[in-house]
Amino acid sequence: SSHSLCQPEREGMFHRGPGLNLTSGQYTAPLAGYYTFSTTLHIARREPRRKRQGCRGSRLRVLICVQSCCQHNSHLESVSQLESSGDLFTISVTGTLYLQAGQHASVFVDNTAGSPLTIQSGSDFSAVLLGV
Repeated sequence: SSHSLCQPEREGMFHRGPGLNLTSGQYTAPLAGYYTFSTTLHIARREPRRKRQGCRGSRLRVLICVQSCCQHNSHLESVSQLESSGDLFTISVTGTLYLQAGQHASVFVDNTAGSPLTIQSGSDFSAVLLGV
């Protein structure tokens, strides 16, 4: 019987590690290294349209921060303008951060629009170790 060279040595190229805590919403790095982070948030605005103020300049920032520190070089971010007529927005952030072992990363939403917002189901957050 011939043995395929493409046969993986173990089942699964990736495995889900224990780093993500769904209660706290934090990913804790099991070891020091470069991690690629990705989040896609589906955000619904719950305020009735008739109550909205002039929304010029309203923006929504989504950040992935290390150790809850969203300053300096320890975060990734995306900024979107909120259209006054929109009720549902999708915002994605992807990038690479260096984490020490035991450091955590989490997603933050900076809502400068003042409208009540809800994160919809189907939103996601992931972290993959690229290398040490």
